[in-house]
Amino acid sequence: MLLAQWKQQYIINATYYQPGGPVFLITPGETPLSRYYADDTHVTTLAQSLHALVVAIEHRFYGASNPTADLSGASLKYLTIENVLEDFASFVRALKSQPSEVFPDLTVPGDSRVVFFGGSYAGNVAAWMRAEYPELIEGAWASSAVLYGRLLDYQYDQRFGAHLQKLGCGRCFAQAVSDLDRMLLSNDPQKLLEAQQKFGIPALSAPDTAALISALVSATANEPISQAGDPMMPAVCMFFNTSSCLDGYAAATNAAIQMMGLLPQHLLIMGNSSLALDYDALGQVPRVWYYQMCSWFGGWQVPPPLKLELTAYRSQLLDQNYWQGNCQKKFGTDVAVPVDVDGYNRKWFNTLKGVSNIYYTAGELEIWRDSTVVAQDSVLGGIGSGSQIRLIEGANHGQDIQAENDLDLDTVKEARHVGNKLVRRWLKLRTLHEPRSCR
Repeated sequence: MLLAQWKQQYIINATYYQPGGPVFLITPGETPLSRYYADDTHVTTLAQSLHALVVAIEHRFYGASNPTADLSGASLKYLTIENVLEDFASFVRALKSQPSEVFPDLTVPGDSRVVFFGGSYAGNVAAWMRAEYPELIEGAWASSAVLYGRLLDYQYDQRFGAHLQKLGCGRCFAQAVSDLDRMLLSNDPQKLLEAQQKFGIPALSAPDTAALISALVSATANEPISQAGDPMMPAVCMFFNTSSCLDGYAAATNAAIQMMGLLPQHLLIMGNSSLALDYDALGQVPRVWYYQMCSWFGGWQVPPPLKLELTAYRSQLLDQNYWQGNCQKKFGTDVAVPVDVDGYNRKWFNTLKGVSNIYYTAGELEIWRDSTVVAQDSVLGGIGSGSQIRLIEGANHGQDIQAENDLDLDTVKEARHVGNKLVRRWLKLRTLHEPRSCR
């Protein structure tokens, strides 16, 4: 049930703020709020040069910002894109109309200009805020925003595999996946047990075993790439210098388990897709994100269709039925299966067509690249004035919005420089706001 009143958590960094400076909003998206977002991203560095106030604000249903008392299907029906955006818009209206209440210890003018920042899904939010509330948001930096929905996202693994191929272990990795599948698809309990013991996986179903191994080995796929090297090499590819590709795959999995400090009970919770289907207490980040996938945009990570004759880097067990199989079990029959991804794209991808003052970025090597505006500009049909699209050579997911590092790639530094110039332009040139589209 929707609470009559609820609190949305936000954190302020006024270290560099001077009255009259802009307000930089950033949200962690599908992650609970922490001081990291106010203090330790590129947004704070940019705030220093522009005397901006940084406000990190939490997304509904993540962390402490909950409009309901639980995470049941009846409660999560209030997790809609419209409601998410209106939450943030309400905050901006409040900081403009009642700044002394929002910032009781600061002098913030009511006409403060606001720029929205976000990376990955939070980059979606940033772009949508500019599109839907141009009268409130001067511009948006949408780093690696995964805006184009796909019911079945086999492209995800194709990017992952291309990264492995670049590092020299892609072919052996794919062979190991195929070898493991022969064990998991055999319907032989002894071979399943043998595979689980080899990979350090507890007693799970064959599909859950395949999914957990895939998640563990790809855990570093989004780590930043710097002049110090590519983290995928020590985390994955170095283990494939063996006579057996399957042994390399198992070694990489066991190393990931050790690096994360995961015990068997942790792995059971992570891997058992049928565990606690009815557990709806607050604070379950994976449950909330799964609801968004079930009801918003899909994105089920599957192997490529056989007819495309592409290399598979994921088990054949991980098909559409596996991923969406628990949607209605967890959230009720009001959640349509399969999710209407075409409807999502018509409304929430197409709304960005021609919108001004958005900076879209994506790393060359990131696994979600094919779902970004950088890759789908032709589908979108063009961006608006003051907007720009940039593919960052050699970079990974969201690197441009992360805090500066002495070992950053030159391409990442340049992408930040371009974004900084755009933000300054948005704040200096107060263009006429385009009207909100009718729906």
